[in-house]
Amino acid sequence: MARVTDQTFSSAIVSFHRDELGDWFARLACGHHQHTRHQPPWVNRPWIETEAGRQSMIGKLLVCKKCAQGLPADDIPSV
Repeated sequence: MARVTDQTFSSAIVSFHRDELGDWFARLACGHHQHTRHQPPWVNRPWIETEAGRQSMIGKLLVCKKCAQGLPADDIPSV
């Protein structure tokens, strides 16, 4: 049986939006959304805090846990 890796469920970042609490989400090419918080020391993503940083990550891959679970695409946010 083939070994499933994180790369199997990776998807490119296509854009960013904030949730109702102001936290950043990445919208992925697969149709899912994923929080992209900067919360050192557990999560180190200082690039999320600036427009230039977020733009530099467009096209980069993130592991999509929702794809791994076989979940349907998320709704597109209205804001």
